Amino acid sequence: MATTLFDKIWDAHVVQVIENGPQVVYIDKHLIHEVTTPQAFAGLDNKGIKVFRPKQTVATADHNVPTKNQLLPIKEALSRKQVETLIENCKNHHIELYGLGHPYQGIVHVIGPELGITQPGITMVCGDSHTSTHGAFGAIAFGIGTSEVEQVLATQCILQTKPLKMRINIEGTLGKGVTSKDIILYIISKISTSGGTGYFVEYAGSAIRSLSMEARMTICNMSIEMGARGGIIAPDEITFEYMKGRQFVPENFDEAVEKWKQLKTDEAAVFDKEYTFEAADIAPMVTYGTNPAMGIKITDAVPNNEDAGLEKALEYMALEKGQSLIGKEIDYVFLGSCTNSRIEDLRMFCSLIKGKMKADNVTVWIVPGSKQVEKQAIAEGLDKILLEAGMELREPGCSACLGMNEDKIPAGKYCISTSNRNFEGRQGQGARTMLASPLMAAAAAITGKITDVRELL
Repeated sequence: MATTLFDKIWDAHVVQVIENGPQVVYIDKHLIHEVTTPQAFAGLDNKGIKVFRPKQTVATADHNVPTKNQLLPIKEALSRKQVETLIENCKNHHIELYGLGHPYQGIVHVIGPELGITQPGITMVCGDSHTSTHGAFGAIAFGIGTSEVEQVLATQCILQTKPLKMRINIEGTLGKGVTSKDIILYIISKISTSGGTGYFVEYAGSAIRSLSMEARMTICNMSIEMGARGGIIAPDEITFEYMKGRQFVPENFDEAVEKWKQLKTDEAAVFDKEYTFEAADIAPMVTYGTNPAMGIKITDAVPNNEDAGLEKALEYMALEKGQSLIGKEIDYVFLGSCTNSRIEDLRMFCSLIKGKMKADNVTVWIVPGSKQVEKQAIAEGLDKILLEAGMELREPGCSACLGMNEDKIPAGKYCISTSNRNFEGRQGQGARTMLASPLMAAAAAITGKITDVRELL
């Protein structure tokens, strides 16, 4: 019987099927950070339970960490407490921790792939919705809640209802200035924030196969923003080349590759739902509202629909129906988050700003996704390009993706952000977030306004 890539991995990890209920699924790798773990560890301690397989768990500090002067004590009391608690819990339960000062520290969904922890054919979970990032490698990866974090720590298994399967095909060649971030914002704008609810999405088609691993990670990362349980892309030669030589890949790498080559959807496999979009129809995108589906091509205008949700969003954003966003002045630019903080994102940004100066009206935050990305950026001289443009390479962390650390956008200010969410208050109380690609962010940084990046290429 013809089966999907998702089915092959999922079914291989089912430990037990509960009649008229969920399935018990084995988890190969568990990633943890400081925000969603304190209650989980407290639950274990209260029950007198130890972590079942500590070597299958990897920890890092990312959400609450400062992105300047990281080796000084964290100023915010709650943030400091959460990081200190993570250190204590990892020590007590013998879990590997890449904390502040460690050369592997970084955003949990950046360090997993770059260290070779993320591998094709495995199951991965983390108490973080954007765990779907790791699906770019042909893994089943999804976010879980705090009670489920405790469940996985205690048993290395999780109770789950098997999702439905969706395939989204992107066919053809992408146009000038169009990136993977534009692909996923375009998809979400087409099928809505609930269009993927109940599904695990496989991305396929010639445009997807042509993407780099870092670009694929961006797409899988935002699968959750259309309500999907996760996203997955079949591994191929691009995947294997990316993984070669990384810290934690299998020692018998060539043998592993031969097994990974079998991880693909059978030609006759049937999906519960399927979409096909043409790459040529995708343009540089920008959001105008308060969810990721409220996005438009840069040359389009804000929709003029009779919709209460739209009106509420536009009131918060101080925008109008029918308005063009081109030329709209902005206040902040944020390059970072688990969506777009990898070395290719920094290279992309720097390729546009090199030799130019940032606009006087804009504050720019450039935050690498990990210490390794930071190190590589410096080795390539990207820090100097940024400095000459009036910008600064900061230290790794989630930063202004979410209002959980010192990097908050002030109320009423507009931020072009390469992150994944534009909800009310997401980047700080009253902050107005517009999601876009690193290229679009770079264009805004040097012009001081929303700009069609294709005019600068």
